[in-house]
Amino acid sequence: MPDTPTADAAVHELVLTRLIPAARDKLFRCWTEPALIVQWFTPPPWKTITAETDLRPGGSSVITMQGPDGTVMPNRGVYLEVLRDQRLVFTDAYTSAWVPSAKPFFTVVLSFDDEAGQTRYTARARHWSAEDCAAHEKMGFHQGWGIATDQLAALAATL
Repeated sequence: MPDTPTADAAVHELVLTRLIPAARDKLFRCWTEPALIVQWFTPPPWKTITAETDLRPGGSSVITMQGPDGTVMPNRGVYLEVLRDQRLVFTDAYTSAWVPSAKPFFTVVLSFDDEAGQTRYTARARHWSAEDCAAHEKMGFHQGWGIATDQLAALAATL
């Protein structure tokens, strides 16, 4: 899956990029190790209560979040590409064992690139429709993913 934007990227893709003062292997670990995922993944007042990963193409993941009112939201997906310390691609189009999800929303492409002794972290959320992309932006993609990225960077700095 190339990182080069297509003509319709503007209506299907949301992007967050940061230069983080941590090695890319630490950021990759924070995204892939369940014990670390639960420490940073969700912006308050939500929290991540469990995380399960089968880190291989075709492997499934479940990250379960809980809202301040007790609402539990499991987020199921499948890894499409796993390049240790470089790139991670996953989608909610499938749940476990390539079972299609009821309503696919997006595919996430994460890249971890060396830059000036730090890591250029880029998260691309590629949505199935322009409507889903707009809804995700309206839900607060930039603010929420920005807060989560700050938490990711803070945790990576402690590893």
